[in-house]
Amino acid sequence: MNSVCPLCQHSQTQIFCSDKKRAYFQCQQCFLVFADRTTLLTAEQEKAQYDLHQNQLDDLGYRKFLSRLASPLLSMLRPEQNTGLDFGCGPGPLLAHMLREAGKEMQVWDPFYAPEPIALQRKYHFVSCTEAIEHFINPAKEWHLWLNLLQPEGVLALMTKRYTDKNSFHNWHYKNDPTHISFFHQRTFEFLAQRDRLELEFPADDVVIFKKRNT
Repeated sequence: MNSVCPLCQHSQTQIFCSDKKRAYFQCQQCFLVFADRTTLLTAEQEKAQYDLHQNQLDDLGYRKFLSRLASPLLSMLRPEQNTGLDFGCGPGPLLAHMLREAGKEMQVWDPFYAPEPIALQRKYHFVSCTEAIEHFINPAKEWHLWLNLLQPEGVLALMTKRYTDKNSFHNWHYKNDPTHISFFHQRTFEFLAQRDRLELEFPADDVVIFKKRNT
């Protein structure tokens, strides 16, 4: 059974991998791999998983982890680009805290922990999303939202682990988290950048930064 790609809506998808819990499809256009949507957790089950996370504002290890995104993001922003949104901030919005320390004006949004509609009703110089995009059921929805939230020459910074090939995916611990349902390849981000005319950089294996062109 094929499923339509939830990122680019391409109809040509095929079974990529399967395990005891679920099957995974791969889009033949953008190379997104996505878990069988009939195996999703309920919203209550999903939140229960997130409530187990221990991401505290004073966690030095977590701060170091997030700096892999924060440092290249800050280096790309011009001084006047000072308004940002941390999308999917979770219960401990440390990244927003770090960016405020760097002088940025931050808003946060999260469907469970900060569901404030007003945060999605303005334009930003940059949007960040760390370790959240892999949870999205319909990533096309968030992707188009982000592009609409960004001002001209705005920056989108994402952190998520990328898969490389079928063999490594089959043994990949990252896919075993039941809340991880959308998996990205480098070619997936290259497809999005080309389609939507965005500049693209890969500062780290799990970080990707897009820049919106001034058109």
